[in-house]
Amino acid sequence: MTGVPLLHALVGTGGAWVIYLLILASVFTLAVIVERLIVLRKERVFFREFRSALADHLDQGDVKSSAALVQKAPGAAAALLRSGLARPEAGPAAVEERLAAARIEAKYQLERRLWVLGTLGNNAPFVGLFGTVLGVIKAFADLAGAEGSGPEVVMAGLSEALIATAVGLLVAIPAVMAYNYLMKRAGELLADVDGLSRRLLAALKESSR
Repeated sequence: MTGVPLLHALVGTGGAWVIYLLILASVFTLAVIVERLIVLRKERVFFREFRSALADHLDQGDVKSSAALVQKAPGAAAALLRSGLARPEAGPAAVEERLAAARIEAKYQLERRLWVLGTLGNNAPFVGLFGTVLGVIKAFADLAGAEGSGPEVVMAGLSEALIATAVGLLVAIPAVMAYNYLMKRAGELLADVDGLSRRLLAALKESSR
């Protein structure tokens, strides 16, 4: 069977290639973390620049000034609110639907690439364990092929195999922590924007009476 030689070839490689794969994954993880931190920090700064002024305008029912305020403001939060202020004359129900659609787009922008961290955080330990299993099998195969050798032969192989599990955990733990933190930051920003969205709807309902 062709599958058996392939299996023997895979087992014979040991777990070294798995370690290199995990190191590559750690670099990718770090890149995603840094990129998302920068994006979310910028989004928070952009939002702070107009949040207080916009809240004051909405509390006063001044929809026109609110629309002018977010017209040229950068960021996903401004884009979300801008969609609701685009046609206030359509009524609160239509504006609410526009805001709901824009929120989906903003959520996608804020949580973009975070699935990479979630995937690596959940699966890196299993990949490391897979490398350890391959290393253990290779270590015992080397012991069987080295007649008259002591346990030192297999001990060296086992110590190398366990490195794969350690590397897998070193990749997974930061990935999970960063995923939870970044999801929390994105959720907090969306919650703040939702608060302004509710104020916008309240202002529109009051003006339509």
